[in-house]
Amino acid sequence: MVGRPVNTVVNVAFVGLGVMGGPMARHLATAGHAVTVFNRTTAKAQAWVAAHGGIQAATPRAAAANADVVCVCVGNDDDVRSVMFGNDGVLESAKPGSIVVDHTTASASLARELAAACAQHGVGFIDAPVSGGQAGAENGQLSIMCGADDQHVFDRAYPVLMSYAKICRRLGNAGSGQLAKMVNQICIAGVVQSLSEGLHLALAAGLDPDALVEVISQGAAGSWQMSNRAKTMARGEFDFGFAVEWMRKDLAICLAEAQRLGVDLPVTSLVNDFYSEVVEMGGRRWDTSSLIARLRAPGDQPRES
Repeated sequence: MVGRPVNTVVNVAFVGLGVMGGPMARHLATAGHAVTVFNRTTAKAQAWVAAHGGIQAATPRAAAANADVVCVCVGNDDDVRSVMFGNDGVLESAKPGSIVVDHTTASASLARELAAACAQHGVGFIDAPVSGGQAGAENGQLSIMCGADDQHVFDRAYPVLMSYAKICRRLGNAGSGQLAKMVNQICIAGVVQSLSEGLHLALAAGLDPDALVEVISQGAAGSWQMSNRAKTMARGEFDFGFAVEWMRKDLAICLAEAQRLGVDLPVTSLVNDFYSEVVEMGGRRWDTSSLIARLRAPGDQPRES
């Protein structure tokens, strides 16, 4: 699916052109918005502009200078702070009335910190982590979970965000989007572990995994993970998708927030430990579906890419 055309052209800055940010920015350009991009690796930004047009900025500050909406999609809390604050940061040039949208999966406390900092500059803020993976970004079919202190700010940003989303909802004040993403990752972790165990039993019993999945995916056991990952899991193929190292980062955020709230997450904690075992096997960059690898015979494991 291509970016959806818009009636009003908006100046958008996009900071971070990774496997998610690059396609998201492309949808903005395809939809007709005026896009300025910044990426820490200059060559990646140059390649993006060569392919999709727009303007390459030398710093986050330069990217944000004329933007109505500034989208950030980087790695973690520290990465967000590095592009938001400081002499070359977004907030040094963001104009009053503009909106910062942080698509990074980060902590809820950072979202509240950013909301307060943006407010001091007269800038709106939305924490807006996404779900749907690289395929969702490529196809413009992401689910966006948003936190914003001001409904009007969300309403203004909504048409821009829908350039690459199938659904985009405000779930509460600043931090609510990040909390929703934590729930999302907790649910994924449990499903992937259960699917790993089910397939492990099926393979040990001599069942045809493809035929099995064709049947049970149509019933109550069906899930996105089963439909999209079961076949590759059964074949021990993990060189794609959302990396284990990033899932461990996300689950660490979940567990820290649970500790702060006094909430017990026993399955999430256990699966996080299992992912650490996958890392020890050489699977730091494998897809999260590689949980099944720790259940299989050592000779069945793929090599790290």
